[in-house]
Amino acid sequence: MAEPLFRRLALIGIGLIGSSVARVAKERGGIAAEVVANARSQKTLDRVRELGIADRVEADPARAVEGADCVMLCAPVGAYAELAAAIAPHLAPGAILTDVGSTKVSVLRDVGPLVPEGVHFVPAHPLAGTEHSGPDAGFAALFDGRWTLLTPPPGTDPEAVERLAELWRRCGSMVESMEAAHHDRVLAIVSHLPHLIAFTICGTADDLADESRQEVLRFAASGFRDFTRIAASDPVMWRDIFLNNREALLEMLARFTEDAQAMARAIRWGDAAYLEDRISRGRKIRRSLIDLKQA
Repeated sequence: MAEPLFRRLALIGIGLIGSSVARVAKERGGIAAEVVANARSQKTLDRVRELGIADRVEADPARAVEGADCVMLCAPVGAYAELAAAIAPHLAPGAILTDVGSTKVSVLRDVGPLVPEGVHFVPAHPLAGTEHSGPDAGFAALFDGRWTLLTPPPGTDPEAVERLAELWRRCGSMVESMEAAHHDRVLAIVSHLPHLIAFTICGTADDLADESRQEVLRFAASGFRDFTRIAASDPVMWRDIFLNNREALLEMLARFTEDAQAMARAIRWGDAAYLEDRISRGRKIRRSLIDLKQA
């Protein structure tokens, strides 16, 4: 078993991602000699204690980060500014401060100015997840074969970036670095827009007259079921993602709306060639995902 990368890892928030990292640390080793978990609710802390996935639980985030050489924010991104203000004075010199949020420009904006001198700030985003949340939802294999994107601000210590990259590699991830704004535009199309569409379709179905709605649920085909799985995701987390990636998401939504209107025109005027081309492109993207083992 590899020597642990960190002496003490503090997980601020321990839902799906945080509890999965904790499980990797416990089951595979090589991540941290000690894992400290922090959560807002006593119920969550009690459950983490029952599950045995952390060495110590702390209700106070400031106490949780004391002496930690790696601190990982695993709460919804909308809570980051408040959390960063609470923990900043208690971060150890030389520690790495990171996160797992799905938006990165907002993380640089909300956390960056509060990071003390001598603390290395390396934002990150593991592209892994399920529709489930809470400490029971995590599992050690969650990150296997999935990408984790790092978005360190200019001037970040390369050694700190590499240590964090190695943490994610030991979790099973493939790792790449990119600029924060580019990350947000890419995620707007591959993750945030699909979730927005899923929430909207399920909302449309829920607004149907009662008789029609019951038939939708009874006869739901696989396409609708796929949307409902995505739409079952955590509402607070996704509210924060939408609000904190506003510009990129609205840009991608506008492009999607134009393309949807073009599809509607093709259906109205019987443009079979256009429809077949669009459907074929969808099949091609699916085959590419399968070839990349990301399906």
